[in-house]
Amino acid sequence: MAWNDPDWGKKNNGGPPDLDEMWRNFNRKLNEMFGGKGGPSGGTSGGGSPMSGGKLAAGLGLIPLLAILVWLGSGFYIVNAGERGVVLRFGKFVETTQPGPRWHLPFPIESKEVVNLQQVRTVEIGYRANVKSKMLKESLMLTDDENIIDIQFAVQYILKSPEDYLFNNRHPDDAVHQAAETSIREIVGKSKMDFVLYEGRAEIATRAAKLMQEILDRYKTGISISKVTMQNAQPPEQVQAAFDDAVKAGQDRERAKNEGQAYANDVIPRARGAASRLLQESDGYKQRVIANAQGDASRFKQVLVEYSKAPKVTRDRMYLDTMQQMMSNSSKVLVDQKGGNNLLYLPLDKLIQSTGADSSFLADAPPAKASEPAAPAATSTVRSREAFRSREREVRP
Repeated sequence: MAWNDPDWGKKNNGGPPDLDEMWRNFNRKLNEMFGGKGGPSGGTSGGGSPMSGGKLAAGLGLIPLLAILVWLGSGFYIVNAGERGVVLRFGKFVETTQPGPRWHLPFPIESKEVVNLQQVRTVEIGYRANVKSKMLKESLMLTDDENIIDIQFAVQYILKSPEDYLFNNRHPDDAVHQAAETSIREIVGKSKMDFVLYEGRAEIATRAAKLMQEILDRYKTGISISKVTMQNAQPPEQVQAAFDDAVKAGQDRERAKNEGQAYANDVIPRARGAASRLLQESDGYKQRVIANAQGDASRFKQVLVEYSKAPKVTRDRMYLDTMQQMMSNSSKVLVDQKGGNNLLYLPLDKLIQSTGADSSFLADAPPAKASEPAAPAATSTVRSREAFRSREREVRP
């Protein structure tokens, strides 16, 4: 069916409207708006164009209006949460906008830059994407004890000032990379190799983050360092075997030191205990000697008092005490007979031994018979002397 069929709309009441009719109505309204006269049903006159000159002028007048509306609409923009909008007027900073729908004068008068302040950015030093993809030019560093080590680490940072980040430096992300490499080289160059590889890794990361922040603040980059992570720290591959040997030797040294310390912990307390015991014994001996000396002096003073009262009796008693003490410790006795030149020797030790042997023999022997009467003792003095002399001859060799 043709679109210009006059009966089509009547036959299809529920169908779409006639497009030609809609176009005629639109042109008539435009002519009335701009002072023209609408022709009957938009017809043509004298074989001219479908639209008159007035209608064409009205249609061309709408084009600039629509262009202006589109141009003004291009100034609308939206700032998301965690972002900031920076508005520039002919390239000069004007203001910083907060999150939400915003509008600025369209290009080329004003422009905008949206900066994400919550995004965590990462810079890798010594590797790219994987620790196996090493960048030896960045990772090889010299320590204070003139050893070369291979270090890979990552720096995470966020933005704290969008104005400083955009306008104070041409390439702020490259500035972070250079500041990170400079900081870590300075800290490693002032540290020993063992400190960097083992116990000092966390401390080095903390010091590097602090030094990086100082450098970036000095250049006003608007960047805040959030974390420095040490990915790997080891000697170069060319000296890895020798370094392993050195590590084993160090472990052996530590084990020997621990064993020596354990032995010292066992021996030193004993030696200190023995020394303390000797000191206490010597102190006790000192106290005993002093006490004995003081006792002897006190006894001497008491004896002196008694001696001044009765000298003869005191001398005799002291003599008897001395002889008793001497005789009790001696096993031999010499007897000087009065009125004669002979010296009688009594071997008490031999007699005691023989007496002990006889007593043991008698204990083992059977009981003896009834004893016989003893012979009468000699009463003559001459006979006694002869008996003593004969005994002395028998005893002497």
